[in-house]
Amino acid sequence: MKAPALDERTRSAIEAFQRAEITEYHIYSNLAAREKNPANSGILMRIGESEKFHHDFWKMYTGRDSRPDRLKVFFLSWVSRLFGLTFGIKLMEKGEEAAQTKYADLVAAIPAAKTILEEEGDHERELVGMIEEERLRYTGSIVLGLSDALVELTGALAGFTFALQNTQLIAMTGLITGIAASFSMAASEYLSRAAEGGARNPFKSALYTFVAYLFTVAALTTPYLVFANCFVALGVVIADVLLIILVFSFYVSVAKDLPFWRRFLEMAGISLGVAALSFGIGYFVRLWLGVDI
Repeated sequence: MKAPALDERTRSAIEAFQRAEITEYHIYSNLAAREKNPANSGILMRIGESEKFHHDFWKMYTGRDSRPDRLKVFFLSWVSRLFGLTFGIKLMEKGEEAAQTKYADLVAAIPAAKTILEEEGDHERELVGMIEEERLRYTGSIVLGLSDALVELTGALAGFTFALQNTQLIAMTGLITGIAASFSMAASEYLSRAAEGGARNPFKSALYTFVAYLFTVAALTTPYLVFANCFVALGVVIADVLLIILVFSFYVSVAKDLPFWRRFLEMAGISLGVAALSFGIGYFVRLWLGVDI
């Protein structure tokens, strides 16, 4: 079919859409090939074929095939494998949302583009909603482990820093406190899930909570094993806390469609507020007891 005459601006926009569609086709195809769950693999293949159809639709106007963005294919395929299908796909959708406003501008010039716009929206979101992913079902348990560890251990380490002022003692005390608390939190999560029933496995819920808590313990106590000055170590701990909250808030906001800044500021405010309070408690306890280590 001969490509219809298009003005330069419209042609450029169509070529960009065409390349985006073939790029997403390759991403979905890669994910489908690596997915072990047959149902999820089938859904990914259906979305991929839809993207390929869209690419071929635009080809009628450009008159040629488009090459995928190999860097984007590699990056989003890797991100999806590391952080989960739902996160990777929804991160990709963020870019599609911006593109849909430009799609809408094309509808006036190319009425058939309206069908593509609709398929890029409701149909694909419906298919993504059908994907079953274990780690997403246990996000609540991960949040429990991370948030509890961030609040409790940041506060404890801040208090230990002023009370003890010895990096090795702080690290030892923090590790003992953190590891004991991780077992306690895992046991509490197991008993809670077992009592309420539901689809989530109590053992897996406890395991996700335990691993999240233990990871946070390792991240927050390591600076005291690296830096000789306990106050420098505490500064690094605060930076670690903000980084963990930033990354996890972004993950949850994308995967669960929740507001990012509200979650980030809430978790950061609570963690740093408890740390400041505990630092003050450590200072007054040290003065009251007259401890000099």
